[in-house]
Amino acid sequence: MKFTLSAQDKQSKARAGVVSTDHGDIPTPIFMPVGTAGTVKTVHQRELKEDINAKIILGNTYHLYLRPGLDILSGAGGLHQFMGWDRPILTDSGGYQVYSLSKVRKIKEEGVTFRSHIDGSKHVFTPESAMDIQRTIGADIIMAFDECTPYPCDYKYAANSIEMTHRWLKRCCERFDTTEPHYGFNQTLFPIVQGSVYKDLRIKSAEFIASTEREGNAIGGLSVGEPAEEMYAMTEVVCNILPENKPRYLMGVGTPINILENIALGIDMFDCVMPTRNARNGMLFTRNGIINIQNRKWANDYSPIDAESDLHADQVYTKAYLRHLMHSKEMLGAQIATLHNLHFYLWLVNEAREKIIEGTFYPWKEKMVKILGQKL
Repeated sequence: MKFTLSAQDKQSKARAGVVSTDHGDIPTPIFMPVGTAGTVKTVHQRELKEDINAKIILGNTYHLYLRPGLDILSGAGGLHQFMGWDRPILTDSGGYQVYSLSKVRKIKEEGVTFRSHIDGSKHVFTPESAMDIQRTIGADIIMAFDECTPYPCDYKYAANSIEMTHRWLKRCCERFDTTEPHYGFNQTLFPIVQGSVYKDLRIKSAEFIASTEREGNAIGGLSVGEPAEEMYAMTEVVCNILPENKPRYLMGVGTPINILENIALGIDMFDCVMPTRNARNGMLFTRNGIINIQNRKWANDYSPIDAESDLHADQVYTKAYLRHLMHSKEMLGAQIATLHNLHFYLWLVNEAREKIIEGTFYPWKEKMVKILGQKL
């Protein structure tokens, strides 16, 4: 993997670049749609490429490991072949699912024991197995195995957690560096900065992660319930330490405003289930603010979902029609809403990229932040 910086904003730390992988180039800043189980819910791969122009998507290690399982994925030639996707894929390590399964897992130095949400069967993830599993899945970018601490989290727990995450990272690096990709293309390992909302822990973790000199770095343990101001403060601290010549990935973030503010702090890559999950519940993000399409006020609104959007579905389908579909629980409603939200998110980061290159990012960001949170 190679990262090339193209432009730097003069009024903030926002930057534009390109991440080059064997499955294609990824212009940054970038938003990565979440494809948990080998699918971005309700969206066809053709639509991801042609309508949304997604440059990279995510797969979920925990879910893919349990179903369809590694034998099936390996037999298909990896996730790219299995799902018919020829652009880059990033996989998480399973650490976040371990965090979210707090009632059915145990964390020890060796790794994490957990029970499947499908059938209750017992499994163990270790730093080594997390590398092996992601090698088998076949992602272009794979994530280190870490512990994602909850919020709130007391200082002592957070301090002990980052030490274990760092020990686990050493084991991840050793396993990754002594194994080979399965399917004839290169893979890259990103370590993850942790430390909850404690500045000294974030600094310590960021310095350790930077010292491992991997090709890219991630920031985890944010967007887990803490105030946005805490997220921005921790991101700023970490971005001041992580090397400028490598991509920075802020995991699980977030709202359109979160994305713009974190781009301004120096983040290059984002993912979040918000545009897809919220779409299925009727929340639409537009260039003028947020629409709850379930509201009665849209029942006889025959205007496009977002008149400024160049997504063809928005020119065909009206707010009234989409509201009807959602109230009727028709699957097409979720499809149209998801296409719209993902298109908006990709438009947002691409527009940010263009503004960075033009040198007008900061005033544009300040204007958009005031607009995007409005409820229409």
